[in-house]
Amino acid sequence: MDNLKYKPVPYDHEAFLKKVSKRKGFRKAYEESEEEYRHAREMLAARFRAGLTQEAVAELMGTTKSAVSRLEAAGKHAPSLITLRKYAQAVGCHLEIRLVPDSRLKKRSMRPSKRQMVG
Repeated sequence: MDNLKYKPVPYDHEAFLKKVSKRKGFRKAYEESEEEYRHAREMLAARFRAGLTQEAVAELMGTTKSAVSRLEAAGKHAPSLITLRKYAQAVGCHLEIRLVPDSRLKKRSMRPSKRQMVG
């Protein structure tokens, strides 16, 4: 598996954003996809910390490099929890999903209606 060790390529995300932010409609589209980009960066950072290539992660997950590439591409794929768990395990992490109240949204009544309640 030595031939699958990750060799980083220099990448400056801030410089990239500065360059592409000049494109018409980029800022709005980026802001709408901000969460997906954050998750993609988190996945890439975990893989980089593990020192693995996409090929190595694919091998550990029992999938293909192209499947890993899709997982790491913001906004292009909606993976299952099982797939995310496999990815996390492959890069030496565990998956943690939380529901965090959004303070930007208007507070709703704390008491659900009968229709909102789940049996």
